[in-house]
Amino acid sequence: MPCLNRSALSILLATLPAILLATLLCAPLRAETRVPTSQAEIGLGFAPLVKAAAPAVVNIYVKRVVQTRSSPFQNDPLFADMFRNFGELKPRVQNSLGSGVILSSDGYVVSNYHVVGEATDIRVVLNDRREYAARVVLADEESDLALLQLEGARGMPHLSLRDSDTVDVGELVLAIGNPFGVGQTVSSGIVSGLARSGGAIGSARGYFIQTDAPINPGNSGGALIDVNGALIGVNTRIVSRSGGSNGIGFAIPAKLVQAFMDQAKAGNTSFERPWAGINGQVVGGDIAESIGLGVPSGIMITEMHRESPFFQAGIKAGDVILSVDGQAVNTPSEMIFRMSVVGIGEDVAVTFFRDQQIESRAVTLMNAPDVPARAQRVTGRDTPVPEVTLVNINPRVLAEFGLPLSSDGVVVAETGPYGARAGLRAGDVISEINGERVSDTGAALRALEASGRWLGLLIVRGGKPLQLKFRL
Repeated sequence: MPCLNRSALSILLATLPAILLATLLCAPLRAETRVPTSQAEIGLGFAPLVKAAAPAVVNIYVKRVVQTRSSPFQNDPLFADMFRNFGELKPRVQNSLGSGVILSSDGYVVSNYHVVGEATDIRVVLNDRREYAARVVLADEESDLALLQLEGARGMPHLSLRDSDTVDVGELVLAIGNPFGVGQTVSSGIVSGLARSGGAIGSARGYFIQTDAPINPGNSGGALIDVNGALIGVNTRIVSRSGGSNGIGFAIPAKLVQAFMDQAKAGNTSFERPWAGINGQVVGGDIAESIGLGVPSGIMITEMHRESPFFQAGIKAGDVILSVDGQAVNTPSEMIFRMSVVGIGEDVAVTFFRDQQIESRAVTLMNAPDVPARAQRVTGRDTPVPEVTLVNINPRVLAEFGLPLSSDGVVVAETGPYGARAGLRAGDVISEINGERVSDTGAALRALEASGRWLGLLIVRGGKPLQLKFRL
């Protein structure tokens, strides 16, 4: 290395502070997450953090009008299901409360679908007691998220969204919400787990961050924040035998909230998640050993639709999907989450295991095709079950009703008043009418019109066949 003369060295030493200052100013600042190192730091507690974050967490008061039936059999364990549709429909006002988080200065608020979904009147109250009327901009029951817009809001306090993929187990977190309607409340805890999903948490679908920060009814839709005041999740549910907090709470990751926000600002009126067109099972120890996979992980594809983007990319049944977009997936819920945060129209790297080798393919994410045509038909007044809406099966219909990919027949889209009384439900697949297979709505309508003194329907509900017979 060449030596510097005295003059050059003097110039370098004189300019070094300026160089260091410029470097610090130009370098991106990264929020520091660390354990307190002094008694003074411990003494501060979370007060400064709460003062900064709490104004962006709101209380939500909801009214909804529901139609209920009054039946003398509604509490009878034997006849309640049989007379489910018996009795006069009467409107009834339901009041509920929950929490929400302001995400932007112009008043976008995220909450849970189960808090504001199907609401007829929504009032949002800030912690400084200001009140705003709100309307639902985008809502999705499956993800349990809803985005509200405050009317006439400007310059609102709001929280920034952190990439929830960077969250680690053991991080300190705060839960802010309105439990039991007592007013804004703050509780503390840690991140107890990541990528929680499945029936054990009361949801067959979903992908959650687990925390031991106390969460109670009314906390739903509230904020789960890190020690830097960034939103890492939206509190949504708990596991409890008593109805109160047992230290097992779950939050929807902020990364899905960001995807939700992006779609709302793009003008979407419903949340669009990519369609996989596959069914699979979790790979346990026995399966992993049988196929030569060293560690039990991933999802083995058991069924695949020919229109699936995975099929189009060369992935086939029997392959084990290990990761999507560089993130490991071990349950179908994890895979749906990873696809949802990437978005429709994007290419995503999918890693899979096949024939003792790990391969990777680029998959273009897409919406479920709405072809062939649905050919919607409504049964006429002269049929045994009038005013029932039937549609043909296609990938979009399969996705909308959560039907098996192998479904064959026509789908009951709406039961109407007479179909419900006959025992039909939306999402039922009618595969046979009077012993004859039906492949489209036209054939189904002709078969219904030709019924004689008896009507026999073979339907598939929840993957199980069910026979319905009526004397006309």
